Amino acid sequence: MLTASDTEAPGAAVQVTLRIHDDSVEDEARSLHDWFQADRALRRSSRIEMLSSKKPVAGAQGTVLDLVSLVFSSGFSAASLGISVASWRATRPQQPTVTLERPDGRTVTISGTSASETQRMVEQLFGED
Repeated sequence: MLTASDTEAPGAAVQVTLRIHDDSVEDEARSLHDWFQADRALRRSSRIEMLSSKKPVAGAQGTVLDLVSLVFSSGFSAASLGISVASWRATRPQQPTVTLERPDGRTVTISGTSASETQRMVEQLFGED
């Protein structure tokens, strides 16, 4: 299960941000967001949001939404997240590189890997290896 690290309070929510590395970053981030929204188990156990990596500029029309943020409650496994990310990447014409980042700075970048390798990498990010 995704669990809070030793520095977080027991039962605390776990957060991960996913960044897409692709020329059409906003389209791909929206696609991933929609993919997660369609996953009932993921939707039930987490808050899924689109975010921007850049601060808004006064007077600008808006910012590019290029991040997908997940905040998990208990009951969702890193393995399930890994499967969901791998499944989404498999639907893309060019599998985009995706970086998952925890608030403590730990990251994993998924690029050109198999579904099982993606799952293993996500599990390692959350200490489930």
